[in-house]
Amino acid sequence: MHIPFFRRKEFFTAAEKQQIVESIQAAEKQTSGEIRVFVESRCRFVDPLDRAREIFAGLKMQETAARNAVLVYVALKDRQLALFGDQGIHEKVGTAFWNDKVKLILAHFNKADYAQGIAGVVTEIGKALYRHFPYDKGTDKNELPDDIVFGK
Repeated sequence: MHIPFFRRKEFFTAAEKQQIVESIQAAEKQTSGEIRVFVESRCRFVDPLDRAREIFAGLKMQETAARNAVLVYVALKDRQLALFGDQGIHEKVGTAFWNDKVKLILAHFNKADYAQGIAGVVTEIGKALYRHFPYDKGTDKNELPDDIVFGK
């Protein structure tokens, strides 16, 4: 009996993954802030912001010293996304900032340019983090991994 082996389709090519991770690393070299990217195919919630909030807590992103972590959440098949910033960064940039960055990422997503959209929004978030939480060589450390987290 032959049982075929099925592999889950990858969301991104190796080069696209590298592009996203490099954008995270470049952004974090300028700030004490932390950025994580979480990608899955389906969103379990009606509101993707609720799912982002759940993932943020599950990844313990609220434990950064300055409460300046940001999660970029994407559910590709459901065509949903959310940007969730912790209290420290949200108090500095406000809701209008997040709404503008969602528009930026959607412009890329509407052209099926997902990796560039994510990398671009990570860069923009990094600029805001730099403005409000600049890198301090003496005290900064990378508090969270820079890899992309993949859900189901």
